[in-house]
Amino acid sequence: MSQNLGVSGTWIGHGTMLYRSAGCSVLVDPWVDHNPACPESAKDLEKVDVVFITHGHGDHIGDVAAVSRKYHPDIVSNHEISLYLAGKKLEKVHGMNKGGTVAFHGIKGTMVHAIHSSTIVDGDRMIPAGEPCGYVIEFENGTRVYHAGDTGVFGDMKLIGELYHPTIAALPIGDLYTMSPYEAAAAARMLGVKTVIPIHHSTFPALTGTPAMLKEHLKDRPDIEVLVLHPGETAS
Repeated sequence: MSQNLGVSGTWIGHGTMLYRSAGCSVLVDPWVDHNPACPESAKDLEKVDVVFITHGHGDHIGDVAAVSRKYHPDIVSNHEISLYLAGKKLEKVHGMNKGGTVAFHGIKGTMVHAIHSSTIVDGDRMIPAGEPCGYVIEFENGTRVYHAGDTGVFGDMKLIGELYHPTIAALPIGDLYTMSPYEAAAAARMLGVKTVIPIHHSTFPALTGTPAMLKEHLKDRPDIEVLVLHPGETAS
């Protein structure tokens, strides 16, 4: 991103990111129209080729149906969420599980572990929605982005770094429901990435972690850039 690797990233706000390469536009966790952090100017995504879903909470899949109808992307999720979305008549839905890899439009996505919960609220029902996950997305030019989803820190982030060698990580830092900046700094070290994009912060008062805190916890690692975006802002 800031290293001119041929991939751009737009923080839509909260946990939602839009990644673009020369040939593919990838949206992770489609919460756009109803996302209170997303400015109106950022809600027209122009095109979306692939959607990756990390878990079933409404602040991560709340606008998947609208995105599907408008852009007709391939939609990737865990098996349980894929069955739910197919039951809602969404098209081009692909279920998978951790350790698996899918390939669309010249990019690859590998589903990796996350520590969180995953449910879908459907009317007055709360439906179990399988396990949460993250993704390592490899673009056509070889750039690899680790999008962690909602997660706590875990030791196998070191293994993710060793297996997939991402150079960019989008990490939640808000605390309470996900990692705090302290844990996110530990994650960045284990992953061995060059750039961290802080996400899942500042949307609601309960999310108290800030990018400034993350920078403070990584001040001993000048080789790791904390790339702070505002909602709707793009870095490339």
